[in-house]
Amino acid sequence: MAAPQLTPLEEALSHLLSQAKGLDTRETVELPDSLHRILAEDHHVPADVPPADNSSVDGYAVRFEDVHPGRAIPVSIRIPAGHPPGELAPGTAARIFTGSEIPAGANAVVMQERVDASDDGIVIHTDVSEGQNIRRRGQDLTEGCMALPQGTLIRPQEMGLLASMGFARVPVQRRLRVAILTTGDELVDPGKPLAAGQIYNTNRYTLLGLLAQAGCEVTLCESLADDRTATRDTLFRAADASDLVITTGGVSVGEEDHVRVVLEESSTLSLWRLAIKPGKPLAFGHMNDTPVIGLPGNPASVLVTFLMVAMPFIRKCQGRARLTPTGETLPADFSVDEPSIRREFIRARKACLPDRCTLEAYPNQNSGVLSSACWAGGLAVVPENTRVSPGDLLTYYSFEELLA
Repeated sequence: MAAPQLTPLEEALSHLLSQAKGLDTRETVELPDSLHRILAEDHHVPADVPPADNSSVDGYAVRFEDVHPGRAIPVSIRIPAGHPPGELAPGTAARIFTGSEIPAGANAVVMQERVDASDDGIVIHTDVSEGQNIRRRGQDLTEGCMALPQGTLIRPQEMGLLASMGFARVPVQRRLRVAILTTGDELVDPGKPLAAGQIYNTNRYTLLGLLAQAGCEVTLCESLADDRTATRDTLFRAADASDLVITTGGVSVGEEDHVRVVLEESSTLSLWRLAIKPGKPLAFGHMNDTPVIGLPGNPASVLVTFLMVAMPFIRKCQGRARLTPTGETLPADFSVDEPSIRREFIRARKACLPDRCTLEAYPNQNSGVLSSACWAGGLAVVPENTRVSPGDLLTYYSFEELLA
């Protein structure tokens, strides 16, 4: 019997995303607890940010028309940050500090380093122009404009922006509940001694880290024995406890690969075998209407397929605005002499000189070599049926963008 054809990545993603169901509930959290959460509604600017003109430097607020070379200007007021600015009398200056509101009548601020100060006032030793060193009201955000749309991933910078608008509590989507099942009688938890034929359970901890960074809640994390009945029972239990089940291993063609077979037996296997490298034996189906993404078993394959396939699915379920990465185009500093019928994701990193950046590839791209991902900064994409020579342009996805 001929093996099923390999599914192109775009076709596989289209199918998965069509099956991704958005979360149906939201919650409101305190702003410090909003990191890595997804905004559940649009946020418009309630008032201008900043709310008034203010100084960008420590110095002196003046009317630029009052500045004349060598002429002293008396200092009439002092305006600490956070205090009402008052009004600047004509022909005088105000001692002002970074963030202090500009007093009425002033139209420029001179840095203190450009001023000689004495009991008689200040003498300015620089040209002064209108608006100099003044941050205008609404310079950052204007009242009524869209600041952050629904579906935005809240990073530290979004937390700061929400704070600048005065939001102390934030409506967010509830966390996606994900179950992790790693398969294989050979797997042993770290910290325990290895017997003959055993290896440590790498994939569990890779997935725990990936899902935490993706803002998900892990509801179940277990190892599956290489047994058909146990696999079926645990998959049903995991499906009942989660919005998504992610497995590793058990989706290839071996006699002990039971995850794919269980999905087939329940008539819900809708995708198997992708035209990507590493990661060909990826499966997708459902158990009790809960989606199951069956990742391969090799550690580097787990990382690549999670980032390129599972992560867009998770983003869609979370209601994120952006589903897939954009990447950048950079010249390769390596060769690929034997083209593959599968799209290859090379563990690579940027090497930058003053005049340009290139892509370096880790020398061992075996799917079991996870150290390659620790060395790399991201994934370089080699299209199907393509040879690569140094200087050829490739798409590069940084790990930071793939997990954003």
